[in-house]
Amino acid sequence: MFTEYPLLTILILLPLAGCLALLPLWNCRVSARPVALGVGLLELALSAWLYGSWRELTPLQAKLPGYLLVEDAPWIPAFGIRYTLGLDGISLLMVLLTSFTFCIALLVSWNSIKEKTGLFLTLMLTMEAGIMGVFLALDLALFYLFWEVMLIPMFFLIGIWGHGRKIYSTIKFFLFTMFGSLLMLLAIIALQLLHAKQTGIATFGLHELLKTQLPADTQLWLFAAFFLAFAIKFPLFPLHTWLPDAHTDAPTAGSVILAGLLLKTGSYGLIRFGYPLFPLAAQTLTPLFYTLALIGIIYASLVAFAQEDMKRLIAYSSIAHMGYVAIGIAAWQPVALSGSILQMANHGITTGALFCLVGMLDERAHTREIAAFGGLWGKIPQYSFFFLFFSLASLGLPGLNNFVGEFLVLAGTMKKAPLVAALAFIGIVLTLIYTVRLVQEVIFQKERQPLALADLSPRELLILAVLATVDVWMGVHPAPLLDLIHGPVQLLTGGGL
Repeated sequence: MFTEYPLLTILILLPLAGCLALLPLWNCRVSARPVALGVGLLELALSAWLYGSWRELTPLQAKLPGYLLVEDAPWIPAFGIRYTLGLDGISLLMVLLTSFTFCIALLVSWNSIKEKTGLFLTLMLTMEAGIMGVFLALDLALFYLFWEVMLIPMFFLIGIWGHGRKIYSTIKFFLFTMFGSLLMLLAIIALQLLHAKQTGIATFGLHELLKTQLPADTQLWLFAAFFLAFAIKFPLFPLHTWLPDAHTDAPTAGSVILAGLLLKTGSYGLIRFGYPLFPLAAQTLTPLFYTLALIGIIYASLVAFAQEDMKRLIAYSSIAHMGYVAIGIAAWQPVALSGSILQMANHGITTGALFCLVGMLDERAHTREIAAFGGLWGKIPQYSFFFLFFSLASLGLPGLNNFVGEFLVLAGTMKKAPLVAALAFIGIVLTLIYTVRLVQEVIFQKERQPLALADLSPRELLILAVLATVDVWMGVHPAPLLDLIHGPVQLLTGGGL
């Protein structure tokens, strides 16, 4: 039975409707861009309206505790597959991040994509629909469908509009993600069959499958399959090697989507599906999860320090920052989990902005090598200000958004695993080192090459000003977002803040 207005379905179908509107405009670059941006802004407006009115939405306590909106209808009854979408505070935050990030990605690619623009925008909107579906699906078969839909456009974005070793990076991205996806599919089918054997009811519904009684060893095998699929997307050490290549060779918009959203689907999948479905297995493997997250933080930070390509440096820093999200999930404690969810959004804003900045500089200088720059503060002061601002946000300066998320993760983890929290602090120190080195060499170091660089255009200034405003708001006043996710976190952890 649908809600009075199928708002969740509209969130998914609106980008697909935009794809249809773009079909006659594939050869008209000028007309296609405003259409795609208009669809993105409509999606953002609907997401913002849902966020602004979430307190007025009546939680569905009877059927699905904690959910604000649910849409449910039969789809493939013979296999127990239903069209079930649900919106709670966690998914609402991810929906808001998705619609906002896609608007930024469309704006940042406004002039950089000069060939096959209509196809590029169509793939972007298709990917937005898939990611929306991932964050809203409550039927595991439906979730898997959206999981695959969101990956296919990224494959083409890197392969067609990428640069450098784009074919190598595309194939590597495909192989890693497909391996994890197939393992998850097998686990989903096995879980459905085990539930049907116990109850006589065939279903892929999350909240029905939560009631399945599974022996500890079965839980371990099934959780391992889910965990691998989500860990690849995180990406968690040692499954991270596809990400630096994909980031380095992807177009700027692709890097923004990768960092801002695709990585979050892995962490969201663990929170929504992995831990609730297999709690005993998750608890058993918590030490392993902690260990891999800590290795990833320290290893990625050290490798970031050694990079000479700015985009590759930010890619490795992204792996390190997502390690804190992993630690908060592994702790499975209300404060730490709240910090992880908030940090997912924080990371999308800050790292997405840094990729935008590197892309803008690459468009001007046609290089991303750190050694090619220096003295930018005196040449392009507006650009330099935002580069410094988002670098400070990335290293966790108090008052900016990353500080809040990382502080909550470490504070919550300290209650469950003090040693892990203490070791994770090393990553903050390493982040400070490679970020200061980057800022010093690019902005303040003496100019090494006579590059003729123009400062920010009005479009670029708008992009960065909006991102900076959101960054400050999330850092100074995170209470509204923490209130939004408070209820779902309480239900997941069974604890109190």
